[in-house]
Amino acid sequence: MTDKNFDENAEVPGEGSGAHAPGPQPQNPAAADAQAAEGSDDELTIDDILGAAQTAEAAGAEEADPILAAEGALLNDLKRLQAEYANYRRRTEEQRGVEIERAKGEAAKGLIPVLDDLDRAAQHGDLQEGTPFFVIGEKVRAVVERLGVVAYGAAGDDFDPQQHEAIFQQPTPGAEKATILEVVEVGYRLGTVELRPAKVVVAVPAE
Repeated sequence: MTDKNFDENAEVPGEGSGAHAPGPQPQNPAAADAQAAEGSDDELTIDDILGAAQTAEAAGAEEADPILAAEGALLNDLKRLQAEYANYRRRTEEQRGVEIERAKGEAAKGLIPVLDDLDRAAQHGDLQEGTPFFVIGEKVRAVVERLGVVAYGAAGDDFDPQQHEAIFQQPTPGAEKATILEVVEVGYRLGTVELRPAKVVVAVPAE
């Protein structure tokens, strides 16, 4: 009887307040690393993968074919030389035009005194149309025109100190600004070359 009562009151293993349920079994380290790696791959985007592939491809192409890099450098040097030559040619053409005008101007300066004599003769009535002197005068003026020489300076024009040389200033009642009252010597220019400034008498406002 005693043995039967003992068996009924005995605690069954795994039951009761002192029993502990078995905890989670430790995971395989290799399986944990595989799972972590799989999780990190899920965070990469397609753009990241494609960008990395293009960077690697460009770096590999540059290392594998240095001839392309050399050709690019040579092409840049050629473009720079072409631009420098174009600028040099433009400056040369501009300087050439200036030198041509100066050469023509030196030739025309020798004719200016002749033109002054023709103007004086015309003012005194010595150049009658049909006379030999009139014909000679017309030929000289034609040569000057072909050279491109232009005469300037006339009574009534505004006075410009950059173009006119004032030999006298005449206070004139009613004058509101400086104007040319009389032309003593006509001015001549050839393009941008000043052959001779016009010598004038200037009318200025009276005080």
